[in-house]
Amino acid sequence: MPGDDRILRDHLLEFLRGNSAHIDFKTAVQDFPPALYGEKPQGAPHSAWQLLEHIRFTLHDLLEFCTNPKYTEPEWPKDYWPESAAPPSTEGWAAAVRAVNEDLTAFEKLADDPGSNLYAQIPWGNGQTLLREILLAGDHTSYHLGQLVMLKKQLTA
Repeated sequence: MPGDDRILRDHLLEFLRGNSAHIDFKTAVQDFPPALYGEKPQGAPHSAWQLLEHIRFTLHDLLEFCTNPKYTEPEWPKDYWPESAAPPSTEGWAAAVRAVNEDLTAFEKLADDPGSNLYAQIPWGNGQTLLREILLAGDHTSYHLGQLVMLKKQLTA
């Protein structure tokens, strides 16, 4: 029942915030050395900047899909991955971090709001629900945060 789902909403908030079975966003990006934003260890497919920007873009895309009736799907994979290995500046990195935090907060508000029907299909989608998109946002972000942490360990070893 949509009105009787407080436990589910609390679990979704915990999932989005991290610190359970996976690292939280703030911990993953804090103290990442700016000199390494654009570096890739041998064999690594992406730099830290590319991972961060991919997380930012995808999270925002998922949020737009959930909330914007005029949503237009970006082109995969071109729009989802930056070409440049390095950010335009350290401020570019900081702006991406702020944007991810803002979109995670927006997802938390959607998950926490008893007025948000987690189970109804998103009218402009193809059967997706808000619950599915929240889970996708958390899962996708968590996956790439793991890559970011591993990349940091490889670059600073």
